[in-house]
Amino acid sequence: MSLDNLRRAYPEKFAPEEAIFRHIHRGDRLFIGTACGEPQYLLRSLFAYLEAHPKAFCDVEVLHVWTLGIAPYADVKFKDAFRHNTFFVGPNARQAVNAGLADYSPIFLSQVPDLFRKGLLPVDAALIQTSLPNEQGYLSLGISVDIVKAALERARLVIAQANPRMPRVHGDGFIHLRDVDFVVEHDEPLLEYAPEADTEIARQIGKYVSRLVRDGDTIQVGYGATPNAIIYHLAERRHLGIHTELLSDGLVDLIRRGVVDNSRKTLNRGKTVASFCMGRRDTYDFIHDNPSVELRAIDYTNDPLRLARHENMVAINSALEIDLTGQATAESLGGSFFSGIGGQADFMRGAVLAPGGRSILTLASTAREGTVSRIVPALPEGAGATLNRGDVHYVVTEYGIAYLHGKNVRERAMELIAIAHPDFRAELIEEARRRRLIYADQAFIPGKEGEYPESLETWRTTRTGLEIFLRPVKISDEPRLKDFFYSLSDQSLYTRFMTPRRDMPHERLQEFVVINYAKEMVILATVRQENREEIVGLGQYAVDEPTHTAEAAFLVRDDYQNRGVGGELVAYLIWLARKQGLLGLSAETLKDNTPMVHLFQKHGFTVDYSDQEVYVMSVGF
Repeated sequence: MSLDNLRRAYPEKFAPEEAIFRHIHRGDRLFIGTACGEPQYLLRSLFAYLEAHPKAFCDVEVLHVWTLGIAPYADVKFKDAFRHNTFFVGPNARQAVNAGLADYSPIFLSQVPDLFRKGLLPVDAALIQTSLPNEQGYLSLGISVDIVKAALERARLVIAQANPRMPRVHGDGFIHLRDVDFVVEHDEPLLEYAPEADTEIARQIGKYVSRLVRDGDTIQVGYGATPNAIIYHLAERRHLGIHTELLSDGLVDLIRRGVVDNSRKTLNRGKTVASFCMGRRDTYDFIHDNPSVELRAIDYTNDPLRLARHENMVAINSALEIDLTGQATAESLGGSFFSGIGGQADFMRGAVLAPGGRSILTLASTAREGTVSRIVPALPEGAGATLNRGDVHYVVTEYGIAYLHGKNVRERAMELIAIAHPDFRAELIEEARRRRLIYADQAFIPGKEGEYPESLETWRTTRTGLEIFLRPVKISDEPRLKDFFYSLSDQSLYTRFMTPRRDMPHERLQEFVVINYAKEMVILATVRQENREEIVGLGQYAVDEPTHTAEAAFLVRDDYQNRGVGGELVAYLIWLARKQGLLGLSAETLKDNTPMVHLFQKHGFTVDYSDQEVYVMSVGF
């Protein structure tokens, strides 16, 4: 059915704009479509009408999720006509909200439609943007379904800007012309969203996050430079699925490249599911009439119970700050509102409940050009705890990955300090001590000497085909090392330490995890066991400065002995010592520890000295 035919069939729906806006009354609640789906022409026309009729409106409450385009209703000069009430504090509303000129309603986005349906927040009028009607008279909400569908279903008055550039998108976004009160046809470019360019920090975070995403996972990713970098690093994954709130350029690129095929999703198999789309024009063109993409209402996409049914659901979101116990804010800086709860908590909690699910929180380690740490002892007064201590599995900064799930507060604090910016680790340690979050005698080496050397991480395959990860020890490894030492047999402990002592208290463990990387090295051999990293071997050396050599030793868990772990550790220690410019390595071993003696000899060590029980062996470079 052509638009001309529709005009003839529904003449009352194609009234002049001045006549249309007379149906908005003082004290009404006026809903405006979301983000890139915002009906810009309708808003400009509405404010032109207000300029011509200054007394037409008063105390109209504007309901909105996120303003990307024009936002004149947030301007102080219209304060008598409009009061803005937003569910998410976007850049265009931030100043007004914090100045008390606009309101912010903190709520999980999944629950907003229920506010409308139950009449807890009545909607009197809705300004939306749609596609042109098809032959059957159906318009599509296109790139913005989210809370728009629920708002227009409850609105007394629905005014649609029909834009030929709006794509028709499968899912929940179809409405019939008979359910729209007025239609204003206007052709204009849709708003486009271009996140900030990737930074080196964002790329490093993306690299770490990609390690936590596995083939076949279903993912949700937020918006911005860091999520884009994360998406870029997922290019090597296969059979990913998408169930997300926001569909971005980066996610669409993964679909185009075949990384996403949705073939292993528990729900909506074969379909990319989102609630709204923000991106470039070519992304809008891609989702136009694409049966593999569905935009659904926000209470469908963000429902934590539905998300919990997705096997291997991975939610990836960002925060502004996180404290040492694992509480995070994504919505405010102290008492200053910055964004909102949004859908972050919906997805993070759904992922925590999902079989094989993972919640991943990302943040740059610092803000304000490196002058403040985003990892803080406690959230500042007034900050909204968007995520509580149980919502987060992983935290990722450009300095690494912290795993918090199931950890006690002391372990959480040490994990987070280990991925904080090096400039702030010493004061975080001191403050954590003061607050009794960690051991009162917790040691720490400040400066470059104590900074984790990530470049020394490497994968190795042993002679028996076992794949192990070799990496330097971290300050947060104390609990893992405790488990490692107490898993060893008395014989293994004796052959390594040559003493009957079998306890490994905190004071002794610190000698292994708090090290000066310039003067000593501890290398862990680890394997993945489900979601846990287990230590199966340890190699170490300490530099003797007068001779510029080092004394080396290694230890392998009993159930991993004779599988090549020790050989890889010794070879790697030799390589590291050469790299450091040392002149050689020495080692002490019991004479009756024949396997260790043979292993050292295999790597070029010779006996320098022996007594009744011990060989002193060395290798020069």
